[in-house]
Amino acid sequence: MAKKAGASEPTGYAEAMREIEEILSELDTNSIDVDVLAAKVERASLLITWCNERIGAAEFAVQKLVESLAVDADDSDDADEYDDEVE
Repeated sequence: MAKKAGASEPTGYAEAMREIEEILSELDTNSIDVDVLAAKVERASLLITWCNERIGAAEFAVQKLVESLAVDADDSDDADEYDDEVE
């Protein structure tokens, strides 16, 4: 399925949020053309899904980093205990 002009994937989260806010603002004015309404709502839905996926990916990455730091800290604690036993 071909993408519509102007319906490309956002370059980042901030851009997507800005576009969502613009769409909401247009919808809030009640002056949006009914022929455009469905396309705007569909675009907002796509952007919200895109943002949620980015949030999920960021949460996963942070969780893995925190787990990695916890493992590194545990390894460091074990080494300290070994040093104490050797002395």
